[in-house]
Amino acid sequence: MAAPMSCCRRALLQRFRGQSYCIRPPVRLSSSISKILNGDVEKTELSVTGWVKSVRDQKEVAFLHMNDGSCNEHLQVVARPEMVENVTYGSYVKVKGQLVDSPKDGQTFELLAEDLKLIGSCDPDVYPFKPRTHHPLVYGREYPHLRPRTNIFGAAMRIRNAATMALHSFFQQEGYLHVHTPVITTNDCEGAGEVFRVEPHRKEIMEDIKKEDEKEGDSSNPHFFSAPAFLTVSGQLHLEVLTGAFSKVYTFGPTFRAENSRDRLHLAEFYMVEAELTDTHSLHDLTEVIEKTVKHTTEALLTNCQSDMKTYFKHVAPSEHHTHLKEMLSNDFKSITYTEAIEILIKHNEELTFKLQWGDDLKKEHEKFLVSHFGSLPLFVTDFPLELKPFYARSNEDGKTAAAVDLLVPDVGELFGGTIREERYDILREKINKLGLEADLMWYLDLRRFGSAPHGGFGMGFERYLQYVLGLQNIRDTIPFPRTVRSCRL
Repeated sequence: MAAPMSCCRRALLQRFRGQSYCIRPPVRLSSSISKILNGDVEKTELSVTGWVKSVRDQKEVAFLHMNDGSCNEHLQVVARPEMVENVTYGSYVKVKGQLVDSPKDGQTFELLAEDLKLIGSCDPDVYPFKPRTHHPLVYGREYPHLRPRTNIFGAAMRIRNAATMALHSFFQQEGYLHVHTPVITTNDCEGAGEVFRVEPHRKEIMEDIKKEDEKEGDSSNPHFFSAPAFLTVSGQLHLEVLTGAFSKVYTFGPTFRAENSRDRLHLAEFYMVEAELTDTHSLHDLTEVIEKTVKHTTEALLTNCQSDMKTYFKHVAPSEHHTHLKEMLSNDFKSITYTEAIEILIKHNEELTFKLQWGDDLKKEHEKFLVSHFGSLPLFVTDFPLELKPFYARSNEDGKTAAAVDLLVPDVGELFGGTIREERYDILREKINKLGLEADLMWYLDLRRFGSAPHGGFGMGFERYLQYVLGLQNIRDTIPFPRTVRSCRL
């Protein structure tokens, strides 16, 4: 049953049936659909551009749904049938017309088209995405150049944008200085060797450099830089340098891991939020900031991205995921030590595939089990064995464990990792000597020799956070162009 025809729509149809008429120049051009639907645009003549999401061509009038990516909702356009003769799903159009109240339930406004131009045509028979269809996310990954136009992925990108802004807002409010750490570095911060090496592609470049070196009497360096260089795995060591001058700093940028991980939780290129702060006296100083970071960002998404989040709650996330996020926001995160975690896991060995004992690293299975054991809410695990953490982690007084913490969340497992940094010069130097790195890390020891301050920091994988908060099974659906083993499309 068609909706009752409004006076404005009836007047428009009368104009459609009449002779030619003069189109007045629009008062406001290129209004975004999100502003229009939010009521931030005066009901006047305006111009809108966007992609066609559906076309209904009736005898006397045609209806188009348009979207420009600014929001999840579509703007309905009412037009004369001849205007949409070659317009199809996926086309890009420009419409000028009058914005009026809509008589249809579920939408506030509609645009009565006075002029409609087809700018970019689209063959719907060839276009891989179909109207009114929820394509599997794995199908969308086959078309990385087109999947941003789908409703689900469009929502993910707007949520990603909002999460980025919320994180910056949080750290700025807390007095942190945003800094840019290098993408190219000589440090392997994690010490695992899972780095991408950086060298010129063209051999001629190195030959030219060698000739210049020979003129200066030195041709012994085979590298473009002064030493082997890599894509960064973490900005932490650089943040420690800057913490010595600015007290609280953070960075938010790309990091790279050359590991053979083909599962749903790993990427070769991903974004990290890393923070470093001085005057830390215990792991509580870190866990407090970590918990605030998660809650502030999630609250911002639930408040500012309601429509896009509802899309994920309805079509992607597990049932009751929205309720889970609300519970997370209203409860304090629990905390246990690594030793307590091992005791719990040993008691439930029969339920686990991988058995373990004190000193073993936690696998994803163990992390997910612990979170479930504590009510499926985020869980801090602290004080790991020294051997499981990098050399810069502060040794606890027991001589066996490090002042380190991981935050575990449902389904994803580890989301944050952090440590109090070893600020005691003699202990740190002994650790570095055992690794044979004193020559390379003398600068790092200098940070302890000259005005050292107790400090600590943490890092969060941004895509893992999005995977957690959106209830996504695969991390590749959180980033526009995922890079993984054997896959680097576009």
